[in-house]
Amino acid sequence: MDGTAAAVRRRIGLPAAALALVLAATACGGDGGGGGGSREAGGAGPSPSSAAEEADGSAASEAGRERLEAAAFEAGGTAASYQVSPDTEEPLWDLMEYRADRAECQPLVSLAAGAVDDDPVAEVHRDVELDDLGEGPTGRSVAVQLRSYGPGGAARVLSALRRAGTECAGGFTEERVLAKAVYRSVEPVGAPEVGDEAVAYRLRIGDVKDEELVLTEYLTVVRSGSTTLSFRLEALSLDDPGPVPDDLVLAQWKAFEEAGA
Repeated sequence: MDGTAAAVRRRIGLPAAALALVLAATACGGDGGGGGGSREAGGAGPSPSSAAEEADGSAASEAGRERLEAAAFEAGGTAASYQVSPDTEEPLWDLMEYRADRAECQPLVSLAAGAVDDDPVAEVHRDVELDDLGEGPTGRSVAVQLRSYGPGGAARVLSALRRAGTECAGGFTEERVLAKAVYRSVEPVGAPEVGDEAVAYRLRIGDVKDEELVLTEYLTVVRSGSTTLSFRLEALSLDDPGPVPDDLVLAQWKAFEEAGA
């Protein structure tokens, strides 16, 4: 199992066999309509005006994605002193739309399209391994995501994160694919001094298979103009893995600035 798959298994909390079934179901899933038409209005296709708007939006999204790709870590390369996975697909938990039981807590779960009020225009994903997984079950990985937004969107996302950090400090429940994860606490930690603003949190989460076991994750999000740089650190060990490394955040910030994204 590669680093990204290991992170997926940690996040979902499934044994390997069940994880394979979930992955297969996701890969095979479609719109269920049996054809290319819309489900609305008896399956009629989109109107010419909506088709034109969709084409414009698709072009803007592709242009935004190209800018973010230029600013992201090289897939399969290194970031600071860490290894970047060659896999650039978005995490499975984003695809499966994990949901908090309280809407105000959702930004702590995911910032993918549909998760909060402002959808990103474009986004790219990288997975960075901080440890060699072959050396034991203490491997730490960081999901790094760059997202661009329309006017004011990125600032509203940071505001929503700050609200979640305050209103969800006492915990909440995350609805997963075949399980629930109970967040015991959400605590602010030191945020990096880069970008226009930044927030960082320490998340204590009960293991989905044994709530007596508590895992620790860290989330750091930096905003620069209409773009956010998100870093979510997870670990296989029950030990506190420590916050997202400063050198990793600074390496991504430097690449972002150099790309002029």
